[in-house]
Amino acid sequence: MRAAWYENRGPARKVFQVGELPTPEPGPGELRIRLAFSGINPGDVKKRQVWLGAAAPAFPRTVPHSDGAGVVDAVGDGVSAAWIGRRAWCSYAQSYRPYGTAAQYTVVPEGCVGALPDTVSAEQGACLGIPGITAHRAVFVDGPVTGRTVVVAGALGSVGRAAAVLARRAGAQVIGTVSRPGQVAALRELGVDRAVCAGDDLVDAVLALTGGRGADRVVEVAFDANAALDARLLAPGGTIAAYATHEPAPALPFWPLAFKNATVRLLGYDDFPREAVRLALPDITAAAAASALRYPVAAVHPLDEVATAHEAVEHPGTPGRVLLSLPD
Repeated sequence: MRAAWYENRGPARKVFQVGELPTPEPGPGELRIRLAFSGINPGDVKKRQVWLGAAAPAFPRTVPHSDGAGVVDAVGDGVSAAWIGRRAWCSYAQSYRPYGTAAQYTVVPEGCVGALPDTVSAEQGACLGIPGITAHRAVFVDGPVTGRTVVVAGALGSVGRAAAVLARRAGAQVIGTVSRPGQVAALRELGVDRAVCAGDDLVDAVLALTGGRGADRVVEVAFDANAALDARLLAPGGTIAAYATHEPAPALPFWPLAFKNATVRLLGYDDFPREAVRLALPDITAAAAASALRYPVAAVHPLDEVATAHEAVEHPGTPGRVLLSLPD
């Protein structure tokens, strides 16, 4: 099969190789997908970079990317043959595993694969995995959100978009934040109950919409920058579910959070319980099938341009997801 890989961490143009590798065979409990598209996430870029002091890659050879979409063409022992020929989207292909979706074929545990409805393009299917599963965990890790108020920080981002959609479909009142006033209209198109620019106006808006009580959940993309703000707008007993931070050792506003008996959950996608992934797959698939969850695609690059694609994720110009297209 044609694939892209690296054997050392470093700049994309220095470490990526593209060529032929053996086509993988599914083991027990696994499916093989012939991929049409591979989704590139910031985490895929960080695994390739020298990030947080990690110099050596985890494997002698790494085919990157965890997310993708295509057609199942083989199954391992214990997996129903009914999967063969079905369109599918997947995640966790390169989570503690050496061979991800930057290849014509990938092998994934069955519990990390969702059926891709005919109404959802393979491009959109390749966008669903890491963002959708992270968003689902952030929204639902502390139980149902029906009748609750959920604040989604950075709701036009990949995870934020999915969190806003999933929370709204589950019956929550959703307040989404953006960084610039010009983004408010785009956020309203997601169906949020209120779109607000981040800052002090957010606290006022949340308190006004909740009768002074505050938000039950905050889905946070920038914990270091927003922890103090989140503490102000959080309801007693509320939860901050943070999946990213710029500063690796952020300050924590201990007493404001303690006085509210708040929960701070730090979410690392690679280590989510498999039961959480199982619960997320049908909800994400249903949101995509209903056209509620759709991603703007900034660029689609052929496999041979994998380095260019990674650079587009590192230094985004056009908003939206970056994908690789795989050869037939």
